[in-house]
Amino acid sequence: MTKRQITVSVDRLRRKRPAEGDPVPRLPADERSCPRCQSHYRAEEIRRNLRVCGTCGHHFPVAARERVDQLAGGGPWVELWPELRASDPLQFVDLQPYPDRVEKAERGGSNEAIMCAELDLRGHRCAAAVMDFSFLGGSMGAVVGEKLARACERCIDKGLPLVVVTASGGARMQEGVLALMQMAKTVVAFEWMHDAELPVIVVLAHPTTGGVWASFASLGDVTYAEPGALIAFSGPRVIEQTTRETLPDDFGRAETQLSNGQVDAVVDRRDLADRIARVLAILDRPTGLDPPPAVTWAHARAEKAAEVAKNLPDLSRRLVAKAKPRRPDEDGEIS
Repeated sequence: MTKRQITVSVDRLRRKRPAEGDPVPRLPADERSCPRCQSHYRAEEIRRNLRVCGTCGHHFPVAARERVDQLAGGGPWVELWPELRASDPLQFVDLQPYPDRVEKAERGGSNEAIMCAELDLRGHRCAAAVMDFSFLGGSMGAVVGEKLARACERCIDKGLPLVVVTASGGARMQEGVLALMQMAKTVVAFEWMHDAELPVIVVLAHPTTGGVWASFASLGDVTYAEPGALIAFSGPRVIEQTTRETLPDDFGRAETQLSNGQVDAVVDRRDLADRIARVLAILDRPTGLDPPPAVTWAHARAEKAAEVAKNLPDLSRRLVAKAKPRRPDEDGEIS
């Protein structure tokens, strides 16, 4: 049994406050404490609170299976395509072969960086695609792109909305250009959902960077972010090393992206399922019924705008013809 250093402070009990300018004494952080406020907790307590610190609201990472349980509210759900596994098409080797890295990552309980499931979210049937950062940094390889594309196809076949939770460092370098191809593949899959008029709700968890943010993660019909999540193509450390400039502390954070209009809302994880359920209730349209008047009006306006844009070249030519100076003909008349 390893010995652990025990630190006891009774300053709070004695209501003793630090002097002006003195650093606030805090207990050392470990795997059972919050890295932001150093509050200690029990494992079942933090799990019951959806892995959110009850003192400061810090959001801890969540594995894919636990995230699906949270969305389903503890109800039953069905995992889709668990048999898909990453291959080694490039025979990639860095410090160790790529298959060894995948095997080591699978020991953590996940078989890929994304898990797809079909579930009931507060009474709304939907499909969910949840990324797992603990599996090779949530990197997007061929299996991730294939699972997400299959999830979109399943939603179109069954008329289901899609909920996507992202947590990724970007494309998987061990698969090279095959990983970069998944950016286009996932964008096309989201276009299928758009053409089928099925809603896509994206939740950006910490971190969402690289090729994932540059592709499908930024294309949701409704985009939420968890508090404090890093959302950027490149992280601040890479940018500072490249530009030799110091970035603000809130660079790329969810709150900054909200002020810049990149996300629709920053939602606490404990309120996330209820918020998504309300959106699904608004966007849900029973089959066989006419679309709501607002949707019909929006489509009509869009079609009118497209017709105007289509006629713009002819209109410009007519205006140019009218603007040309008219010359007199042989009889002296101006035509």
